[in-house]
Amino acid sequence: MAKAARAAQAWRTYKTVTEPGSPGLGTRLRAIPKMVGAVMRGQYPGMGKSKLAMMGLGVLYILSPIDIVPDFLVLIGVADDFGVFLWLMGSLLGESGRYVDWERKQVRAFPS
Repeated sequence: MAKAARAAQAWRTYKTVTEPGSPGLGTRLRAIPKMVGAVMRGQYPGMGKSKLAMMGLGVLYILSPIDIVPDFLVLIGVADDFGVFLWLMGSLLGESGRYVDWERKQVRAFPS
């Protein structure tokens, strides 16, 4: 069931990224470092530090040689890493898209 939910989230993220008028994949990826900085400084109200911490833990889990399910159990061991990766990418791309939209509204609201 969890695998299906992660696959559905990946599909929704793909559909969102490819919608006309939506920030594209490159724009979303470039916005991630700025988004992280804005969340850490408390400037971006759309995402809390707790969600950012969960994403950080997801990155650590993927990079860590210690897994809940060892990778030598080939299909199951790799599937848990892949599930975390799908969740992480879906979350990052979704949040960065919302951040880009928020940032664009801020620029229009406060022209230089």
